[in-house]
Amino acid sequence: MSASAESSASPAGAEPKPGFSIFLATACGLGYLPKAPGTWGSVGGLVITTIPFLFWAHMSLERDAAGLVTLYINNHNVDPYLIMQIVVALLVATIGVWSASRAARYWRKDDPPQVVIDEVSGQHLTIFLGCALPIWRASYPTWQSSLWGYLAHDLTLNWKYLLLGFILFRVFDIWKPFPARQAESLPGGWGIMTDDWVAGVYAAIGLWVARAAGL
Repeated sequence: MSASAESSASPAGAEPKPGFSIFLATACGLGYLPKAPGTWGSVGGLVITTIPFLFWAHMSLERDAAGLVTLYINNHNVDPYLIMQIVVALLVATIGVWSASRAARYWRKDDPPQVVIDEVSGQHLTIFLGCALPIWRASYPTWQSSLWGYLAHDLTLNWKYLLLGFILFRVFDIWKPFPARQAESLPGGWGIMTDDWVAGVYAAIGLWVARAAGL
């Protein structure tokens, strides 16, 4: 095949393939897996949710009487796991908008099925918000003076909430209740990412209800 024929066969004509952006947008290749790539993206979201927990659980930092790792900022005890999850959420969201925009432009589709960084971000948001917020629901009563409140790992981040959060997010991501479907009309990566953030918030509310019911 000639060089010109190869060029015309590419998704975006002569535009060079943004390899790194596609690598990120497909969540390190999860988007290429057969059958329901969005579900694989959600699995990736669960992975990046649990990695910070495993990291802090093995750090040799000062622990309080309950055995949880504690950081002190301006004489306030702060849950480092909660802070790391905030950083992860913002980082994945930013990377997602950028990489999804470039991938969509290259493949010339509004929402290419291979792009699953949006599911990664939305699933992470589900577990993060659903287990960490409201703060007073994730805190032990004796820790109410904490600056941020503790994300009680043994109470809120367990296999039941991970499974329920996964199921709820997949339901809302497919259903796309208002304003998720409307958000898809946003330009570029914003449209790809925002509807999954909305689904993530709905799923997080479902986790709040489950926690309030004592499940």
